[in-house]
Amino acid sequence: MLKPKFNRRSTGLGMLAVAGMASALSFAANVQADTTVRAVMHAALRGLDPVASSATITKNHGYMIYDTLLGLDENYAPKPQMADWEVSEDGMTYTFSLRDGLTWHDGTPVTAADCIASLKRWGTFDAGGKLLMANTESLTAVDDKTFELKLAKPFGEVISLISKPSSVPAFMMPEAVASVPNGEPLPNQIGSGPFKFVADEFQPGVKVVYEKYDEYVPRTEAPVATSGSKEVYVDRVEWINMPDVQTTINAINSGDIDYIERTPYDLMPLLEANPEVHTAVNDPLGWMSVARMNFLHAPLNDARIRRAALLAVSQEDVMAAMIGDPRFYELCASVFGCNHPRESEVDGESLTSGGDLEEAKKLLEEAGYDGTPVVILQPTDVATLAPQPIVVAQALRKAGFKVELRPMDWQTVVSQRASKDLPSEGGWGMFITNYSVDALWSPVVNPLLISSGETGSYFGWPDIPEMEKLRSDYAATTDADARAQMVTDVQKLAMQEVNTIPLGQFKLVNSWRDDVSDIVQGPLTAFWGMKKED
Repeated sequence: MLKPKFNRRSTGLGMLAVAGMASALSFAANVQADTTVRAVMHAALRGLDPVASSATITKNHGYMIYDTLLGLDENYAPKPQMADWEVSEDGMTYTFSLRDGLTWHDGTPVTAADCIASLKRWGTFDAGGKLLMANTESLTAVDDKTFELKLAKPFGEVISLISKPSSVPAFMMPEAVASVPNGEPLPNQIGSGPFKFVADEFQPGVKVVYEKYDEYVPRTEAPVATSGSKEVYVDRVEWINMPDVQTTINAINSGDIDYIERTPYDLMPLLEANPEVHTAVNDPLGWMSVARMNFLHAPLNDARIRRAALLAVSQEDVMAAMIGDPRFYELCASVFGCNHPRESEVDGESLTSGGDLEEAKKLLEEAGYDGTPVVILQPTDVATLAPQPIVVAQALRKAGFKVELRPMDWQTVVSQRASKDLPSEGGWGMFITNYSVDALWSPVVNPLLISSGETGSYFGWPDIPEMEKLRSDYAATTDADARAQMVTDVQKLAMQEVNTIPLGQFKLVNSWRDDVSDIVQGPLTAFWGMKKED
């Protein structure tokens, strides 16, 4: 399996000449006297609620201005962040104690009541949070800096859920903000994190500005992943949206921007030729590309036909088309992703060995497949999502499927995948998306495994009571051997029912200018700890 490469220094021929950049980089004219890091993120920020939304760019925004009770170290072990914790001998009561010096951006202190309201709100949106709240008897303040979570029944995932970084982290908000009814916008962007959101300079989809929160009191431990110190060494961070990737590459080569969150793989040689630019993989786990099928309508409402689709696919073909450079992808048949303790690839062998077309054809014949087309939503405007539908469609056709590709932009896919209409009437049969591995890495947090039907499942709406029982049993037990066996059982059932088709695991490449240093490695783009020479 691919080993991540860290802190690799690009070498080569010198900087690329940049022309025609004046309009695209008009922000450069407003050079700040303060130390400013200008970054191009993977997407434009529009939504500002990192609990109501699972969008990665919104999560990144959340980590800038909010903080979490717990973090994770480089070994994915929970660590204190805003709070320390203790567990009662019977494992039923968790006591959290806030550390000294925590204040909101308006200067008021962070209290236990704030944290209780925030956990309750998080528990209405996050898949794992919902399960935790369903097993919680009470959340009670002991005093202004201490609160207790009492379980109604044994539940082994309390700390792992509160410390997880994806898809929806348990961000702490002021009680007045966290108490806003679901569906209503947040009244403000006041957090207690290392940066403050500059509302006056926010241009949705264009530019976001953050300023250092001078009153933030960091932890004393070294910054690692989402744990430790979040001390800020720059005055401002600006996220600049540049839809054109060539413009982005030209801008970092010329020094007009400082950082690229996701470097286009095909344009990396232009950066590797510049000795003033670094490129590196800073997230050791990376991302999984996955195909999701619609369980409600023919032909994919038959598990045999879904299994035939899985058997038709070769991950190598998908990853070669999507990424190209084998340094940045690996084959992984686990619904949990690979390279962490809950990895299991049982019954997914065909995915990593080139597919099994003959077995796929047999299953289609056994199921009496009648030629009903598989409608695949095909985003055309996102580089890490555009190639997969074409490759998967070709594989399905080889196995005997009829396939209809429907080209559209990604935002239309996001809207259309919520439709439960028949595929022939505007609905869909399959779409493909990407998830960070830390959003998939256990039966409790993985949204693709939720199988409670039309009311509670992720788009595709599987209804598999056996899967729900396995997920619940996994959450309830603390026995390591039993949990390991349940991981295998979930993997087997997911391959049988085809909750998802894993298409391969890939790494994102970050790029930054030579005057930027001390990049924190981990599962998110961290601007704390980062330094920039004046």
